[in-house]
Amino acid sequence: MRTNLTNQYIEKIEQNNIVSKTDIDGVITFVSDEFCRISEFSKEELLGKNHNLVRHPDVPIDTFKNLWNKILNKETFKGTVKNLSKSGKTFYLNTTVFPLLDEDENIIEFVAVRYDVTQAIKANEELQIRDRAFVELNLTLEEKVKKQTQEFVDLNINLEKRVKEEVEKNSQREKIMFQQSKLASMGEMIGNIAHQWRQPLNHLNIILYKLKKEFNKDEKEFVKSYKDAKEITKKMSNTIEDFSNFFKPDKKVEEFFVNETIKQSYSILKKTLKSENINITFDSSGDYEIIGFPNEFSHVLVNIINNARDILKNKNGKKSIKIKTDFVHDSKLHNCIRISIEDNGEGIDEKIIHKIFEPYFTTKHQSSGTGIGLYMCKQIIEESMNGFISVTNKKEGACFIIKVPCIKDCKCLI
Repeated sequence: MRTNLTNQYIEKIEQNNIVSKTDIDGVITFVSDEFCRISEFSKEELLGKNHNLVRHPDVPIDTFKNLWNKILNKETFKGTVKNLSKSGKTFYLNTTVFPLLDEDENIIEFVAVRYDVTQAIKANEELQIRDRAFVELNLTLEEKVKKQTQEFVDLNINLEKRVKEEVEKNSQREKIMFQQSKLASMGEMIGNIAHQWRQPLNHLNIILYKLKKEFNKDEKEFVKSYKDAKEITKKMSNTIEDFSNFFKPDKKVEEFFVNETIKQSYSILKKTLKSENINITFDSSGDYEIIGFPNEFSHVLVNIINNARDILKNKNGKKSIKIKTDFVHDSKLHNCIRISIEDNGEGIDEKIIHKIFEPYFTTKHQSSGTGIGLYMCKQIIEESMNGFISVTNKKEGACFIIKVPCIKDCKCLI
């Protein structure tokens, strides 16, 4: 009875596991069905051959020398072996090989029992590749941040130089106003940088914390988290580029398309506006080319949008800012582009609306504004770009109108 049970036990092991037997010369005398399934060889193809049929060329010869040295010395070999199937697929088997001895302690045959660890090995390899890629990505980002930080330092130096050149052309009062405006604008932009980075940094920390746990639980979730982390670092890197470009001084007058500059300007504030539930829309009949200083033009747009935001952030209900561009004919400017920026903040008091472009005039608390912003907007549009800026109250709120002349041939992208 005991012998019969033992035979049944051995038979079940051989039927359901990856098992093979060889004689003392390594010639295969038995293979289980599972061995045939994973190797894709039939029993007829394997019996009478040796295990070189499934040997992977990447495995060093020393590995097999070590195996034979152990089992010929009547010891057990244990290790993970890389194999190659009949169709050329790579698979990994956790392998245990041991000798069977007769009563005189002579080796009769060798038995190899294996189990498939292919998925675990490949998953680990993929994890190592991703780890290396993530390390490289972090190093690249750190280098980029370092580079952009230096550029910010250089930009500040250039900005100070530009301010000095500008103030020399005006009175001492205008010198102070221009400097204050630049500093206020920079403070607002730094606030936007902090706002745009705070949420993705927190999100990135959460993803990195989850990566270790998710790998063993759910491979798909791990890959998704890894891709999310890469996307966040990419967006953060792009944010640095956006803000550094915003502060680069315009060295010379150049031709540029209005719509592109508008989109770049309000995209800088998009995260801040979204967090305060302010909806911003943009509509245009065409993209016209004008001449001037694109970065200073951006300062004007950002300043007006920020003013609208200050009015709307404490408003209840629907909050919106609408930007629109179209081509018009003006009696003074002739062919020009009209940019309208309208909010639904209930408008400006008619008693003071005619004063808002005056220097040091502000409706904000002293701690929130200097009254320089709109004055400088007027200087940039009317003095630097030969245009015109005005404000009027519409049905729902204030509407700023900017008109700037088209260039001579009035190029347009429809």
